[in-house]
Amino acid sequence: MTAPVLQVQLRKHRRDRQGHAFSLDVSLELTSGFTIIFGPSGAGKSTLLDCIAGLLRPDEGHIVLGGTVLCDSTQRTFVQPQHRRIAYVFQSLALFPHLTVAANVAYGLAGVPVAEQKTRVAAILQQFHVSTLVSRKPSEISGGERQRVALARSLVTNPSALLLDEPLTGLDAGLKSAILDDLRAWNAARSIPILYVTHSRDEVDALGESAITLDQGKIVGQGAPHVVLDAPRRRRLATAAGFENLLPGSVVDLSAADGVMRVRLQHVELEVPLAHALVGDRVRIAIRAGDILLATKKPDGLSARNVLPGKIVALEERGPVIFLQVDCGDLFQAQVTRSAARALLLKPGMSLWLVVKTHSCHLVQG
Repeated sequence: MTAPVLQVQLRKHRRDRQGHAFSLDVSLELTSGFTIIFGPSGAGKSTLLDCIAGLLRPDEGHIVLGGTVLCDSTQRTFVQPQHRRIAYVFQSLALFPHLTVAANVAYGLAGVPVAEQKTRVAAILQQFHVSTLVSRKPSEISGGERQRVALARSLVTNPSALLLDEPLTGLDAGLKSAILDDLRAWNAARSIPILYVTHSRDEVDALGESAITLDQGKIVGQGAPHVVLDAPRRRRLATAAGFENLLPGSVVDLSAADGVMRVRLQHVELEVPLAHALVGDRVRIAIRAGDILLATKKPDGLSARNVLPGKIVALEERGPVIFLQVDCGDLFQAQVTRSAARALLLKPGMSLWLVVKTHSCHLVQG
């Protein structure tokens, strides 16, 4: 079976929840497998999915899935959502509370012979490990089970594309991973395009296939997730991608031969990769807390070019890791495992050194 290709080129003008004018202007072509749609709130992620699903009509452009034209503004073609063969799972899941699990899943099979309905419902429930829940109502099952039922209801129709708008919000990492594994297994035999909107960097890393970053209605990055999100070019994206340190400064020196430049923050200087900037330019440096190493003694003989003395201001437990605020003249956020924190005997007021590699420092706009 040839994998359906999803081609999207559209413009959509609307107003956001605050009443501000917003324009989505994108062009993309997607084949089988997961494509992450990532970006800050208000970037246009849900608007894009709504246009593909047919819940919104683009002002201009076209949408083609597997050779079938779903929308074309020049030809005035617009296929209604129920005829697009596109499954859409929302964050709210929208399961019918008065129907059983089996009835919820069978809802999209109206018109299919009853015997076939039963066969398809039984198969998809088994594939998503909820076959023992057929007689229960949504209120009688767990959050993870409701997520599985919502996916089963969407996929039992054998769609040509799947849209997921933050469907796993609120679940722990183990449940997310298990559900995504089941979804991958389902798609291995079907090879349809799956667009997955998320704010979670953990989900992006877990899926790890392809990512598109949106900001203010435009595609600002596309490619492998680690390439797109590990070097964000905009402040809003850096924040969304989990860069805890966003530090303003000015360029004080350029070394084209070495491919680096020096940026002065308020009180300290950092060596960062060379960028299109001139001495005196105001810039902003993004650094992940997890990319900062800690040392209780002044390091020597390191390849890392940024070694900063500082003092711990505060420590905070966040699940399996410890976040630290370290005052080096400028305030930095760092992250270590619990075991590392115990081994280093970290505590507020303690003096230490931060070690930051040059290429862990990313220049961002805004």
